[in-house]
Amino acid sequence: MRWVFRLIGLVVVIVAIVLGALFFLPGDRIAKIAAEQISKATGRQVTMSGETKISFYPVLGVATGAVEVANADWSDAGPIFTADSLKIGVEPAALFGGDIRITGLEAVGPQIRLERAADGRVNWELGVEGVAPSGQSEGDTPATANRLSLTLDRALIKGAYLTYTDHGTGEVQAIRDMDFDLRWPDYDGRATFDVVLRQAGDPVTVSGHLEQVGAFIDGAVTDVVANIEGPGGRLGFDGRAGLQPQVQGRFDIDMSDTSAFVAALDLGAVDLPQGFGAGVRGGADVTLTQEMRLSLRDMTLDLGGNALSGAADIELAGDVPRVNAQLDAGALDLSQFAGADGEAGGGADSGWSRTPIDASGLALANGEVALVADSIDLGDLKLGTTRTLMTLDRSRAVFSLRELRAYDGLITGEFVANNRAGLSVGGNMNAEGINLERFLADAMDITRFAASANGEVEFLGVGQSVHAIMNSLSGKGAMRTGRGVISGIDLDRLMRAGDVSGGTTVFDTLSASFTMDKGHLYNRDLAMKLPLARAEGTGRVGLGARDIDYLFTPVLLEGENSRGLAIPVRIEGPWASPRIKPDLEKALDLNLKAEREKLEQKAEERLEREVQKRLKVTPKEGQSLEDAVNEKIEDKIEDKAKDVLRKLFE
Repeated sequence: MRWVFRLIGLVVVIVAIVLGALFFLPGDRIAKIAAEQISKATGRQVTMSGETKISFYPVLGVATGAVEVANADWSDAGPIFTADSLKIGVEPAALFGGDIRITGLEAVGPQIRLERAADGRVNWELGVEGVAPSGQSEGDTPATANRLSLTLDRALIKGAYLTYTDHGTGEVQAIRDMDFDLRWPDYDGRATFDVVLRQAGDPVTVSGHLEQVGAFIDGAVTDVVANIEGPGGRLGFDGRAGLQPQVQGRFDIDMSDTSAFVAALDLGAVDLPQGFGAGVRGGADVTLTQEMRLSLRDMTLDLGGNALSGAADIELAGDVPRVNAQLDAGALDLSQFAGADGEAGGGADSGWSRTPIDASGLALANGEVALVADSIDLGDLKLGTTRTLMTLDRSRAVFSLRELRAYDGLITGEFVANNRAGLSVGGNMNAEGINLERFLADAMDITRFAASANGEVEFLGVGQSVHAIMNSLSGKGAMRTGRGVISGIDLDRLMRAGDVSGGTTVFDTLSASFTMDKGHLYNRDLAMKLPLARAEGTGRVGLGARDIDYLFTPVLLEGENSRGLAIPVRIEGPWASPRIKPDLEKALDLNLKAEREKLEQKAEERLEREVQKRLKVTPKEGQSLEDAVNEKIEDKIEDKAKDVLRKLFE
């Protein structure tokens, strides 16, 4: 028993000696040891200044004043790291030599300066040997990176200011007021991190873990899980990554308010419309190679009313990304980019939208995007199954319409949107079997015309709004139909009784060509065949003003050898409620023309008979009455002159 007490006493004495040594060890000695160990591990000079205090509880450590960590030799921007103060907790074994194991690190007011040189070198690559200032290996000695003999049970950084400068591109980015909590107990093991960003006031958290930190630092690819959460939504990644960069894994997005999320990251104000990014949910399998080629597979996106799925390959190394994508959509709603101006009251006569069209997105990328949609809502127009290929090149998008089902028919051709020098739209299209009743009702609020039509059109419009484009349209086209119906007017009753009170007119065929200029459509050759009549038309349709001024002239057929009755009808006013009335002045001019010509002929014949009778003049064969009268007068004058001369010589 006595030996037991002696043994306990010996242990107590040893502990007392050790603790006494620690109590009497100066704080600057611990700070110096920590600085030397960190300098040795990183290859960067570490300087600690100001008052240094030692602590023993709850951990052994030291608190310092200002701290600096030197930058890379090629940088002249100042230290890579500075802090107002620093607290370091270490294992007691570090005081007696060997690798330093930091059990705690807390920095207050740190500033971190990250840089990429024009030749690609980065200043955060630590412990590199055998590299000349040019970034190339010195002689035959290959460049190697020293293994960091450093671990962190916990690193806590508050109020950090981080800047990133790319000297190759001139890009400078800054992150303000950042908190950082890192746990890295094993160099080759997992590191967990929690970061809080306050770029615009509202906090955004970044959390996750890196599975094999040592291998990651050495350039290997390792497992990574990361989540970004902030006002309005969350981004997530679960996969593998490396420093080169190399990324492969699943990317997920759950964004209820994209604008709020982007604003919290201080990335500028965005105003995305509903159905086009205001809210986004979905994800994709992501692969990013060292050559900055990004591939997206098994991509699904719910844009809050519009849904897309498909795949894409994106080259990020150029001045602008180059995209090659295949997208599938269900019911695609594009109504917010077209239609009538709701600010004017939302009625049929309120006019086209004057809201400015932001076409700057056409400059964000180049490439090709193939789209298949079950249907497309363009506001006024409704399209069915659509297969199109969009080719985007320097702010000019060309949509090749491989298949566009609309209004029971098929439309093919090409549509172009060009924003290189202001926005313009144009194209050429062919249509087969279009239901005119539904099409005209949607496009022009005209519901009186029903037929199946074929046609073609070429058009060009310029302007920064739908209103400006529609008022600038130019081009040409033609249309042909088979049997159809005109509602609201009975041409047979109109021509026979002058009644315009209603009814319907059935016609057999219709054809017309047209030109467009400054937002007006002009037609001068409309031809319609009816069972008991034929009709012609000429006039103007205001595509920009949404009005019509058209003269429609049906001719009643009473027999092949009999004269028909023509009753012109003038259609004028707004598309929604045009006025239809007979043009009586034109009707009189057309229908009484023959009678007037007969009366004029009779009057002329009677006048000739009276002249012949009174002047006793009879025209010779082939001679007009006027010439016969003149000849008669000349003969009399000549005879009179002869009589006068004869008397002079008698």
